[in-house]
Amino acid sequence: MPYTSIAETVTPSPELHGISFREAVKVWLRVAALSFGGPAGQIAVMHRILVEEKRWIGETRFLHALNYCMLLPGPEAQQLAVYIGWLLHRMPGGLVAGTLFVLPGVVALMALSWLYAGFGEVGVVKALFFGLTAAVLAVVLEAVIRVGKRALRNRTMVALAALAFIGIFFFAVPFPIIIVAAALLGFAGNAMGIAAFRPAAARAGAAGSDEAPAAIDAAFARAIPEHVQPSTRRAIKVSAIGLTLWLGPLVALLLTLGPGNVFTTIAVFFSEMAVVTFGGAYAVLAYVAQEAVQSYHWLAPGEMLAGLGMAETTPGPLIMVLQFVGFMAAFRHPGPLDPMLAGTLGGLLATWVTFAPCFVWIFLGGPYIEALRGNKALGAALSAITAAVVGVILNLAIWFALHTLFGQVDEKHAYRMVLQVPVLASLNIAALVLALAALLALFRFKVGMIPTLLGCSAAGIVLYFAGVTS
Repeated sequence: MPYTSIAETVTPSPELHGISFREAVKVWLRVAALSFGGPAGQIAVMHRILVEEKRWIGETRFLHALNYCMLLPGPEAQQLAVYIGWLLHRMPGGLVAGTLFVLPGVVALMALSWLYAGFGEVGVVKALFFGLTAAVLAVVLEAVIRVGKRALRNRTMVALAALAFIGIFFFAVPFPIIIVAAALLGFAGNAMGIAAFRPAAARAGAAGSDEAPAAIDAAFARAIPEHVQPSTRRAIKVSAIGLTLWLGPLVALLLTLGPGNVFTTIAVFFSEMAVVTFGGAYAVLAYVAQEAVQSYHWLAPGEMLAGLGMAETTPGPLIMVLQFVGFMAAFRHPGPLDPMLAGTLGGLLATWVTFAPCFVWIFLGGPYIEALRGNKALGAALSAITAAVVGVILNLAIWFALHTLFGQVDEKHAYRMVLQVPVLASLNIAALVLALAALLALFRFKVGMIPTLLGCSAAGIVLYFAGVTS
């Protein structure tokens, strides 16, 4: 029952909310520059800037969009940026928001890939990564708390998050199963009239409910823009154009270079990853590492973690690690091309087929998801999913902490459980000290994210020259 609470009118004006395109570009550039710390940190940054500071979008619509993006394959934070940019300024707004969100990461990771391929392990670069990694751990923990405060509004939602964490951390339950189970619980809870399963936004209202409505919400209450309304004709057009742009390079490579060429293999492999990467970079990391190392021989053992470290310590989605894999694949199998040129093209190709479908999912499904905002059953299911995802993100944060602070983590199997047990003797004291310092800076002294990251990176370099780290 779409749009039951707002007027059934249409306006073609992209400026009905009073936010200029130029102003939006400046804000998206700011969001992109601060997009460290993985999806939890990136979502927290967008919430702080777009919901709390700018008041462009209300808590209700923000959470609704986030719930949808969490159901999609691919990086949910980047897709959330596309969604909000699309709400603001139609498809051009979504294209700009989504592109700017990943652009700094593309540039930074490409530069690091060149350094890695050309110079190998350089001590001072390793020290820089060491300090940044410790700081990112603190940023992720802070983001888990921020997201949890928004999503876990009652004990039932806390219990769902706890069950999701236990399932994925101790029993290695696949992420899609957790999502489906949470959705079914949400539907069932709504059908039984359990208040705790009502959407968080419906219970609590938008952030700052005593204030004027956010810009998008106020504008949509007056008139529904044409681009937000479902349209079969538009859906067909978006599908045709989007699929052509996404899969066109793959078809061209198959026809010109054949299926055995490294560029064709990159396009096929990462196009497949684009539709199964539920749960973010960590969820798909093990499979990509296995294929890249054992099947395709693109990477040496351990290099996937080096790439992940680069992605973790540069702005943009963590799934950007796939660009590093594509770079190294083509760099080591360049054919007639210069290895650096081949690596650059391979990295850009992997990035294209990974992120192009993200825009398709939003432009195609966004109008229908907006139309279902008043559907209580769907809202309950999405709220339950959001609570479960908090548990999944907590699992990722703990995984990150274990592999940041300890040099060795063993897997123990007992009673069908898989336990990640750190070897205490491998504790990295310097990493622990830097992580604690970053936590104090963020939580106790309210230091900003960027100063904290810069301070820890500088500390890592100092420790390297002091001989504390190698």
